[in-house]
Amino acid sequence: MISLLSILADIDAGRTSPERSLSEAQRRIAAEDGSLHAFASVAPERAFAPRRPGPLLGIAVGIKDIIDTADLPTEMGCPSIWGGWQPRADAPVVGLVKAAGGVVAGKTVTTALAQLDPSPTLNPHDPARTPGGSSSGSAAAVAAGLVPLALGTQTGGSVIRPASFCGVAAVKPSFRLIPTVGVKTQAWTLDTVGLFAATVADCAFALAAISGRDLAVDREPGAPAIGIVRPSFGGAASPQARSAIATAAAAAERAGCRVVDIDLPAVMADAFEAAAVIGAYEMRVSYDWEFVNRKDDLPPVLRAALERADGLRPYDYDQARGRARRARTAVRSIFEEAGVDVFVTYASDGVAPGRETTGDPRFNRLWTLLGVPCVNVPGIRTRSGLPLGLQVVAPFARDQRALTAAALLEEIWRDLEPLPDPA
Repeated sequence: MISLLSILADIDAGRTSPERSLSEAQRRIAAEDGSLHAFASVAPERAFAPRRPGPLLGIAVGIKDIIDTADLPTEMGCPSIWGGWQPRADAPVVGLVKAAGGVVAGKTVTTALAQLDPSPTLNPHDPARTPGGSSSGSAAAVAAGLVPLALGTQTGGSVIRPASFCGVAAVKPSFRLIPTVGVKTQAWTLDTVGLFAATVADCAFALAAISGRDLAVDREPGAPAIGIVRPSFGGAASPQARSAIATAAAAAERAGCRVVDIDLPAVMADAFEAAAVIGAYEMRVSYDWEFVNRKDDLPPVLRAALERADGLRPYDYDQARGRARRARTAVRSIFEEAGVDVFVTYASDGVAPGRETTGDPRFNRLWTLLGVPCVNVPGIRTRSGLPLGLQVVAPFARDQRALTAAALLEEIWRDLEPLPDPA
């Protein structure tokens, strides 16, 4: 991986230049992506040149291929339907990247219409394992060092889960901190644009550059109070995931953090179930054109999901929205009553599984529904080097708190003893 902050420091010190940094990214993509398949399309050579001054000057950025770009096609991982589609304008988030000085290196591979059918992208740590989804290419491109920054999206777990599987930092910010206009809609009350980078500090810097918010994590934060959340709903976590969170919690406590266990109330289990209804109903509405007109061209997992969603009624959806609203109201009081700054919980159910799946998003779904900021913290690995992230969650609009705590925990967890490999 390549830290974007390291690149910027080298540019500032004269050890490299924006032109050379971008040229190196172009060279790495050309040399390595033929086997990795992280990019759906790559910008032409002339595009790898500085365009505007800004905090991301010299940084090559991968853009998930459901986000509109005026200079590159947006095929949404589904060329059988959207092959050759060329938007006339950049999505606003792409405009924000460019305004900050970043250069679009290419479109990163997404699973078909950002759903659960696996993509061709390989996991850089083990090509027999999935990189996760749906932001497969974005996570893999950063993990393999092709680009230092990439955009993804999350409707269930499509930023945090692939970051965990690929061993990179990632942030899913608070709902609507980054605009989703010009992003293929899957579920309009859930869809969130997120970022992948080498470290939490990289993610914080890039999110600040794109959003215009103060998200600095280089201040003395003090040891955060941490609530360890091991949700029982949705199925038990694997022994490996349970071992990771226990090891990480003990390390945080040794480093001076106050660590308490949090049992989520029934309203959160209810919201977890509601999230599935909301996601399915909104997806069926959003993908109506594809389902009605091009059903046979849809991949099998997505087609089956849309067929199941056909039976949902507006009444079911409205009831689920009510349950979600109650949980969003309740979550801040859970932080306050427990006296904790952040939660630490599973980012995924262990290391990346095989390529026949993109992994299970069940440990991400609730937090996406709640709209709260989530950060994947890399660093924990198995003895064979497979990464396994943990997720830091903060209250809504407390993105800096989430990133600051995550950056500290990243330092604490970096030198942990490797975990046993899965059986």
